[in-house]
Amino acid sequence: MDGVLIAGILNVTPDSFSDGGHYWMTEQAVAHGMTMLEHGADWLDVGGESTRPCSRPVSAEEEARRVVPVIEALHERRPDAILSIDTSKSSVAGQALRAGAAVVNDVSGLRDPNMAATVVEYDAELVIMHMRGTPDTMQQDTHYDKLLAEIDAALLCGIERAMAAGMPKERIILDPGIGFGKALEDNAVLIQHLQRWQLGGHRVMIGASRKSFIGQLTNEPDPQQRLAGSLGAALAAAENGADILRVHDVKETRDALTVFHACRRTV
Repeated sequence: MDGVLIAGILNVTPDSFSDGGHYWMTEQAVAHGMTMLEHGADWLDVGGESTRPCSRPVSAEEEARRVVPVIEALHERRPDAILSIDTSKSSVAGQALRAGAAVVNDVSGLRDPNMAATVVEYDAELVIMHMRGTPDTMQQDTHYDKLLAEIDAALLCGIERAMAAGMPKERIILDPGIGFGKALEDNAVLIQHLQRWQLGGHRVMIGASRKSFIGQLTNEPDPQQRLAGSLGAALAAAENGADILRVHDVKETRDALTVFHACRRTV
């Protein structure tokens, strides 16, 4: 738990489920990114296309227009910071990597056949996430006969495709996809079993921050009022082995981890 990294979410979109439109302009996005780094973010995950349930895709050109200037500016100001691009399009990934990103966070699990080769070309790291369907359809069918085994199989396919393209295993990070085609109870099960995805030597990323399952559990419909629930999920994920927490509220998560870890050390 000591080495848990915090990835600050930086949505450069008008329609993300929690903070869409707040950091829509490049200057606003860069300023927010710098604030998250000052508050203790280990890296920033920059996204230009919403993946909330029922969201609609945008073109690669529009997505790149949104994110590349932000990544360039952040890399110029903080070349030491880890920057990742949250995209499922290899063309956007390539532009972001040239602009200074060092990680590609692909929520589609390598649906783009050129994604793995693009990441390898730039010697970057790759997050492979599990998602059934697309953001537009993913919540239409959340039934699994064997939840963990089915996620295992899908992630393994992604790992094999990435390694076939030349990706070293240690550069592949896995994300079981909290809230992406999952029922309420499934999300808690995934957090309880994070260590199973580390057995192959992979790190695990969890993005539970402000998700709808937290709202369901706490009866809180407003994503921006789900801080307490998000911190609970973050601490549970860290306790169960998460290597990276993808969060909106960096300072609060950092403080919660610091106090939780200090208290556990004294037992």
